[in-house]
Amino acid sequence: MKKFVAGLTFSIAGSVLMALNASAQGQKTYCNPINIDYGYTPIPNFSEAGRHRATADPVIVNYKSKYFLFSTNQWGYWWSNDLVDWKYVPRRFLRPWNKVYDELCAPAVGIISDTMLVFGSTYSTNFTIWMSTDPEHDNWKPLVDSFAIGGWDPAFFTDNDGRFYMYNGSSNRYPIYGIELDRKRMQPFGTRKELFLLDDWRYGWERFGEYMDNTFLDPFLEGAWMTRYRDKYYLQYGAPGTEFSGYADGVAVGPSPLGPFTPQPMPFSFKPGGFARGAGHGATFTDNWNNYWHVSTIVIGVKNNFERRIGMWPAGFDGDGVMYCNQAFGDYPTYLPSGAEDHLQSRFTGWMLLNYNKPVSVSSTFGGYHAGNAVDESIRTYWSAATSDSGEWIESDLGGICTVRAIQINYADQDAEFLGKSTLVCHQYKIYESGDGKKWNLLIDKSGNKTDVPHDYVELPRPVTTRYIKLVNIHMPTGKFAVSGLRIFGSGNGEKPSAVRNFTVLRTEKDKRSAWIKWYTSDDAYAYNIYYGPAPGKLYNSIMVYNSNEYWLKTMDKNIPYYFAIEAINENGTGPRSEILKSE
Repeated sequence: MKKFVAGLTFSIAGSVLMALNASAQGQKTYCNPINIDYGYTPIPNFSEAGRHRATADPVIVNYKSKYFLFSTNQWGYWWSNDLVDWKYVPRRFLRPWNKVYDELCAPAVGIISDTMLVFGSTYSTNFTIWMSTDPEHDNWKPLVDSFAIGGWDPAFFTDNDGRFYMYNGSSNRYPIYGIELDRKRMQPFGTRKELFLLDDWRYGWERFGEYMDNTFLDPFLEGAWMTRYRDKYYLQYGAPGTEFSGYADGVAVGPSPLGPFTPQPMPFSFKPGGFARGAGHGATFTDNWNNYWHVSTIVIGVKNNFERRIGMWPAGFDGDGVMYCNQAFGDYPTYLPSGAEDHLQSRFTGWMLLNYNKPVSVSSTFGGYHAGNAVDESIRTYWSAATSDSGEWIESDLGGICTVRAIQINYADQDAEFLGKSTLVCHQYKIYESGDGKKWNLLIDKSGNKTDVPHDYVELPRPVTTRYIKLVNIHMPTGKFAVSGLRIFGSGNGEKPSAVRNFTVLRTEKDKRSAWIKWYTSDDAYAYNIYYGPAPGKLYNSIMVYNSNEYWLKTMDKNIPYYFAIEAINENGTGPRSEILKSE
């Protein structure tokens, strides 16, 4: 059987046909950004050229052994049994007393006994707290019609003794506040207490800006979340600005839900490098095996500063009660939970990126959105075809025979027409593979897909040995056929990289918050992971650096020493990690 697409011949006769549909059942891995049907910006004054998907400020809660995801401006929420197959529940949370629409912005989601509570950010005194014991089926009713004290970037917390608290704050002037609430009447006990302010004079990562230099504005403190672990309380907060790669979640630890709090010296959720950057304003939850996970905001910021997505990472607490988030290879294929795990051990599959900056061919190109943008490991750049027509294609040459295990397609918004939430729309495509670029076999068939999959990730049922991967468009929900990342994962057939040589950390005398990190370029590597932390056994922060042999680090606590290590990365795996360096 033959099919002709864009003048090329493809064969679907053969053993590699997988004909995968949209179901994620049986999938053991996921890849950030989370693949959900993100709504488009609801702001009506955007020109069509600037219309784009966006959400942020996520909360995931484990409720009755199901996971519920709420985020900003989505006109609804999602639920899942497995953290990968998310089902959208459309809902506009109306004020019952006047039926005026208010979409949720940076929502608070809490659990009291068997009841879920939802409350959106507001400075108004007339905003409803909603309650449900059946959110899976969109059964809600008001708990209180008008929550008197309001709050922006709110978060709810129920302690082990049943006492109920709210936290809020989003400002570059004012602190995060906390208050205990009467859980039946939702009335405050007393007045809000000031809990925490940024100390960017000491902690470098709290400085505002892409380069953490406090230009333009003072840093923002926002996105509170509370987690109790044993007898300590972990107040999490986002800083310094959601527009930046360094957007992160810090944590301050205290003896009670209202403090006093002492910050850990490093952000615990921090992802300034790699394909999907940013990891701030999020929430920490446990899966069905009591493993901790953290969900937070990823920044794109091309069509608008607030063009954002959602990422999820394994997290936890070490033996000393230090809260951490394991974000090394945080946008590569990662194992989903399947039992009790030690998240200090990586959940990374070991499936490497096979096509970074490798040759690309395309059916057409629109404007300056060139083909190489689809394989440069930047979610901010993208290739666009000239049309959205069926048959437009992009082909990636892996440079040699490799073993392919998973493929992620990250669509970009070029000439999108939608505003707000669009349902009953879908992406449809086919993926072919070839060992020689001449004979092509159908690998993935989503021509019948009926779902919206802007960051579709397909874990192959069995690995395929091949050299060329071709993505062929069938249907786009809106806009041109455009891809910010065609990412192919698996293993090459060569050697892993050697150890990095001459790794050096030069911490400046002028500003101990910053350091210049340098190393010799490795000819057999395309990227490097830098690990660091406040103790040799606590190198919990990591930065992935592509195609460079230096990095300006500006995130440290100026009052303490730090420890560093590095490893090289290529298509075949990671090289040996260097000896740990101490920097005073």
